[in-house]
Amino acid sequence: MPNRGHLQPIHARPDLTRPALAAARAQPLAGAAGPAPLSANVTGATQRWRAYVALCKPRVVALVVFTALVSMCVALPEQPAGILPLWPTLIAGTLGVTLAAAAAAVLNQVADRDIDALMRRTRGRPLPTHAVGVPAALALAAVLGTAAMVVLVLWVNTATALLALFALIGYAVVYTRWLKWSTPQNIVLGGAAGAAPALLGWTAITGGIDAEALSLFLIVFVWTPAHFWPLAIARRSDYAAAGVPMLPLTHGIAHTRGRILAYAVALLPVSLMPCVAGTSGALYALGALVLGTDFIRRAAAFARRGGDPAALLLFRFSITYLTALFALLLLDAALGVPGLPVPR
Repeated sequence: MPNRGHLQPIHARPDLTRPALAAARAQPLAGAAGPAPLSANVTGATQRWRAYVALCKPRVVALVVFTALVSMCVALPEQPAGILPLWPTLIAGTLGVTLAAAAAAVLNQVADRDIDALMRRTRGRPLPTHAVGVPAALALAAVLGTAAMVVLVLWVNTATALLALFALIGYAVVYTRWLKWSTPQNIVLGGAAGAAPALLGWTAITGGIDAEALSLFLIVFVWTPAHFWPLAIARRSDYAAAGVPMLPLTHGIAHTRGRILAYAVALLPVSLMPCVAGTSGALYALGALVLGTDFIRRAAAFARRGGDPAALLLFRFSITYLTALFALLLLDAALGVPGLPVPR
């Protein structure tokens, strides 16, 4: 196993003192690849607006909200009152989850601003480039989080609001400030917060958690390591520079590739759990089999001879996989495809 001395948390590393981090933020690595930094002297309203939007990680939030929305739509047929009376709840639930996810993203960037300045992938974010100050970012997170709780409590239900609060704290505090630094299994344990939107969507409509909701939660939970570890392999030098003990650094690339394949294999039967729970029918089952088999094939090829470009391709495919899988859930529910015969 590689030496872990260079993987100490930032506060334990004398070479990463606050002055050094400030210099890193002010002077990005010359000639290094990465997103173009936002101007440190933001003067126009358009640039400032873009900086605040970037703090919310819109692409990440979009996938989070999509899983929650699909979960809500899948739960709608379970309600005897029908779909029409629940449209206001559907809209409010989507808005509340969007606001909560955006608040968590902002808090994550506030907590990670020091290491973001050292990583090529993240050094162009608004906080390392001073496009937005920390007080302004915290104020934005407070506004978004408060608005999320108000919307969910007043127009959805208290259970969903509490779950959203726990998920926000789990991601922005427990994962970002503790798990990330404590164990190379950080993304596995922290995956519970990322999978929470599937529960939020179901709870928004039904008011509770049951087997159907847990089946959707487990899909995202098992998918998360297979999704993130390819990126951790491709960007391992960034994590090494920041001192984050990601699995490719602590256990090696070959071991991590094997774990990605193991999770891809486990994901196939897990993805069929909605069929067993009675949530989805034959259309979804067929699609899940095709997508899952393709994921396993790609992960197996990557495990044999995958380099950094292949890792990024697998990372991007994993996003396509989850999006397509939940789109199938939505289509299956909308068409009312009969379920598969399941022994009882």
